[in-house]
Amino acid sequence: MTHFIKYKLGFKIMRFAIAIISLFFFFLKVNAQATLEVKDKKIGLVLSGGGAKGLAHIGAIKVIEEAGVKVDYVGGTSMGAIVGALYAAGYSGSELDSIFRATDFINLIQDNLPRSAKTFYEKENSETYALTLPFDNFKVSVPRAFSGGQNVYNELVRLLYHVKDVNDFSKLPIPFVCIATDIETGQEVVLDSGYLPEAIMASGTLPSLFEPSSIGDKVLIDGGIVNNYPIDKVRAMGADIVIGVDVQHGLSSRDALLSATEILLQINNYRTVKDMEEKSKKTDIYIKPDIENYTVIEFDKTDEIIEKGEIAAKEKFAELQKVATMPRYLKKPISTVSLNDTITINRLVINGNHKHTRGYVKGKLRFKLAEPITFKKLQQGISNLTATGNFSTNRYKLVSNGLGEDLILNLDEVANTSFIKLGAHYDDLYKSAAIINLTKKNLAFQDDVVSFDLILGDNIRYNFKYFIDKGSYWSIGLNSRFNSFEKDINFDVIRDNFDVSVTESLKTINFDISDFTNQFYLQTVLQEEFAFTIGAEYKYLKYSTTTLGDLSDSDSGTSSNVSDGRTFFEKSGYFSVFSNLKLDTYDDKYFPTRGLFFEGDLHYYLLSSDYNKNFKDFSVSKLRAGLALPITNKLSFNLETEGGFKLGTSNVTTFDFVLGGYGTDLINNFVPFIGYDFLSLPGNSYVKAYGRLDYEFAKKNHLLLSANFANVDDDLFRTGEWFTSPNFSGYGIGYGWESFIGPVQVMYSWSPENDNSRFFFSIGYWF
Repeated sequence: MTHFIKYKLGFKIMRFAIAIISLFFFFLKVNAQATLEVKDKKIGLVLSGGGAKGLAHIGAIKVIEEAGVKVDYVGGTSMGAIVGALYAAGYSGSELDSIFRATDFINLIQDNLPRSAKTFYEKENSETYALTLPFDNFKVSVPRAFSGGQNVYNELVRLLYHVKDVNDFSKLPIPFVCIATDIETGQEVVLDSGYLPEAIMASGTLPSLFEPSSIGDKVLIDGGIVNNYPIDKVRAMGADIVIGVDVQHGLSSRDALLSATEILLQINNYRTVKDMEEKSKKTDIYIKPDIENYTVIEFDKTDEIIEKGEIAAKEKFAELQKVATMPRYLKKPISTVSLNDTITINRLVINGNHKHTRGYVKGKLRFKLAEPITFKKLQQGISNLTATGNFSTNRYKLVSNGLGEDLILNLDEVANTSFIKLGAHYDDLYKSAAIINLTKKNLAFQDDVVSFDLILGDNIRYNFKYFIDKGSYWSIGLNSRFNSFEKDINFDVIRDNFDVSVTESLKTINFDISDFTNQFYLQTVLQEEFAFTIGAEYKYLKYSTTTLGDLSDSDSGTSSNVSDGRTFFEKSGYFSVFSNLKLDTYDDKYFPTRGLFFEGDLHYYLLSSDYNKNFKDFSVSKLRAGLALPITNKLSFNLETEGGFKLGTSNVTTFDFVLGGYGTDLINNFVPFIGYDFLSLPGNSYVKAYGRLDYEFAKKNHLLLSANFANVDDDLFRTGEWFTSPNFSGYGIGYGWESFIGPVQVMYSWSPENDNSRFFFSIGYWF
């Protein structure tokens, strides 16, 4: 009995113990599940679109990191996609801050290609016309966008090089997604795979600002049109807690709608403003920077906008810290991004080059395969392609192939090959002028271009050019031009250079010049900046005046040269062969701040119709060399020297050098020289030195201080007079403005050798 009681008591104790143990494990399990739920909470970051306002994302990210929050997923649209992708690729908030503050967005967005990216032919075109419009079937159209976005894309490729082989965006250091819009259907396109720079560029293709992007069979534009705050996509990725930074603005008043971009955004905002009422409620920590007073294109206010993002995020700092201190799984820290500036491209894949040869494309890239190059060198090559105007924005790809990189060029050749170009100009020599140009590419051959300028105004002129561009191979060119102007000049210049005897005292004479020139040439170009040209030229010149027409034969001594009241000093055709060597690395033709310039030219005149019956073969050589260098970030110095001389015993003075005036593209051997009027100082040889200080006191506004010195006379180099102290000098103070029609320049000049000071005016590109 005792044993039985003991047995029953032991059994009850055992059952009680089992119950206690079971209850313990039950609570342990419940507690573990609760703990697991806390640990499994994942954080998503949503960044809205907003153009320049999206720079506030950077300030917000810095504060989010400062609070200790570790982000698990990132989603963004437009500028939010660009900032978000860089963050997802491993850049910290501080690194993003440094990158964006150091970026010249205005230059990037405007696609201001470096001058070095253009061939000499392309340089001349870009520095002549103020406006270029597509022209097809006798219809003028407008460009699809303000910018192709090539410079922006180049930077994204460089900054995201370390993740170039990550095609699945969920495999990035932080999983990422962005949104674009199908331009044909208006449907949302979720971009969570592919080539990352291409994807975020498509998401940020703001209508009217950037050209649409092509990915696969879709043409994509800004994702903000359909989903400017993709919180639903971030939730779908697995985010339990969402931090959102909203840089969208509400509907603007009429006074704020100052651009086509702002108007398009206003139309889109009709829907997004209403959407955000619901989406903001779904956001756990909603950060709304105070940036209503900024526009989507004010990239010049980067510092202010970033600071606005910081201020708004700090208002949520306590909430951010609360999220950061939650017990969570151990998230692997993201290492600092190390930019590799050197790459090796050992294979070039070109797709879509139907109108242009592989040799043409490869020649424009200007680098050798299987050799290390810098990103700057790669970007220079891409810029060379873009500068031709033959291709839409090139969304190239860099892909590892084991030994190095594949450079994949999916070229989108511009369908339109005809253009109308317009410009306007005024100066003291040619007076007012308007230029109308018709350009046609691929007229007869691949890689050729034909161009015709008609210049209307006080002096009617024309230029015709045909060029077959073979890059570093021998290119072929044909030029034809008619140029004319008239100028009242000192009669002594005519008396000293032509056989004219006038008994009556004359101080000035009206001088008319007509120049009809035709050239055939071959040219080879190295690195877009160095060219060697050889060719043949036929030039027909007429120098005349009406001033002497009323004088009697005995007075003028030029009866045989008078026709219909006009006295001719020259009316001859000249045939010559020539060579030219040119190096031009100036960063700007009109206001250079850095670079080198060198040009040497030799013309050998073989034949002439010999109007004045004094022709013997002769040659004319001239050389110009220059250096531009920055002294500070606003002050630069330009120093040039030049000279020329005539070889031979011919009495022809038509091609003598005549100094004076102010300008950039004077024809023949007329040489600018400040302090003196145009066509003032003649001689068959000269040496000249020129210096200019350029202070850019405001963006595109220049204060200019200039001085030049020269010796001009016959046979300076034979007599040694070229090495003596200069006989002529001139000084000037001026203002220059880089306007949309070209440089606007005004200069007050004087010379200590004469009592005459003068103003020179020039408006627009010279042509």
